[in-house]
Amino acid sequence: MSKGIVVQKYGGTSVTDIGRIKSVAKRVVNTRRAGYEVVVIVSALGHTTDKLIDLAMKITTSPPDRELDMLLSTGEQMSSALLAMAIHKLGQDAISFTGAQVGIVTDGSFTKARIIDINAKRIEEELKKGRIVIVAGFQGASVNQDITTLGRGGSNLTAVALAKVLNAKMCEMCTDVEGVFTADPRIVKNARKIDKLSYEEMFELASLGAQVLQPRSIEFAMKFGVPIHVRSSFSNKLGTIISKEVKAMEHIVVSGVALNKNEAKVTICDVPDKPGIAAKIFKDIAKENINVDMIIQNVSRTGATDVSFTVMGSELNKTIKASKDVAGKIGAGDVTVDKDIAKVSIVGIGMKSHSGVAADMFEALAEKSINIEMISTSEIKISCIVKKSLGEAAVRAIHEKFGLAKSKR
Repeated sequence: MSKGIVVQKYGGTSVTDIGRIKSVAKRVVNTRRAGYEVVVIVSALGHTTDKLIDLAMKITTSPPDRELDMLLSTGEQMSSALLAMAIHKLGQDAISFTGAQVGIVTDGSFTKARIIDINAKRIEEELKKGRIVIVAGFQGASVNQDITTLGRGGSNLTAVALAKVLNAKMCEMCTDVEGVFTADPRIVKNARKIDKLSYEEMFELASLGAQVLQPRSIEFAMKFGVPIHVRSSFSNKLGTIISKEVKAMEHIVVSGVALNKNEAKVTICDVPDKPGIAAKIFKDIAKENINVDMIIQNVSRTGATDVSFTVMGSELNKTIKASKDVAGKIGAGDVTVDKDIAKVSIVGIGMKSHSGVAADMFEALAEKSINIEMISTSEIKISCIVKKSLGEAAVRAIHEKFGLAKSKR
């Protein structure tokens, strides 16, 4: 009798070559033999997506988004077929599918499509036959039958969405790390693996620079209550369980520190200090589908003010153009750009009920002579903009200040 359905997602580093694909096949087969029905989501072989993008760029620096999705979707199809072959070699029946073949329907937003619906009937039929089902992650098809992709990290979203519609017992995100850590272990050597995180904390950490999971996948899991287990592809150790908030989580004031170096600060100078001007600026920027992060408006002393805000580095060029256009419309001055910034953030459910957290964070930075350029806060996070060259030092200072490396707090 089946113990239920388990969805396992394997990232690019887990299937980077034939040796690792064979290792993943063994792990999947062991899960099946333990009595679970298994649905596997795979990313493209390590660096394949980047190589495909490079090929496109050798033809044109602005490839049509539709054709880019046609190209990029082939990476996951390759790894899913190879994994199915490896599982067959181990004597277990498996079948691979594209996202479209298993009924993942998306809107028509090429390169960053959103899932509209999933018809899991084909998967359910194959599971009843005793097969392991392998699905190419990161992709689906629009209502017009065009192949679409779900954005970077989209395989995570595929996994969570399928776990939801299949009512899976667990969605396992198998990766090259043992779980979610209190900071990036490459920056903080004594960073500690976190046993449990709330959806809210994981969403903030992912949004703020932690690259373990795609933020949209956490948002989806939070909405539908899909339990996630982030664990290593290379060991059977327990990783990090991500679920709804429980009372015990409030005792941990700060769960983790995140760093994002891919931001830039844009300043529109000499903005007329009049009601409605800020609305005009950010409405025009929003029309270009640009996501603005932190905003600061300086105090007006001469009837004009400077407005600064941060955006992702990948959106900087179109932000500069939009900012210059709106500056001309409102009679503002120059638009300046600072790429030498990084955002360091702390996240923790416990911050809701503990005071003095911001002061401790600022003190940690001051002790290392790190100047804060911008500050943003919410119930469970505090973010500071600092010089990019000091970003990693800032993470280490904050991590030490809150004692995150200790086994007990």
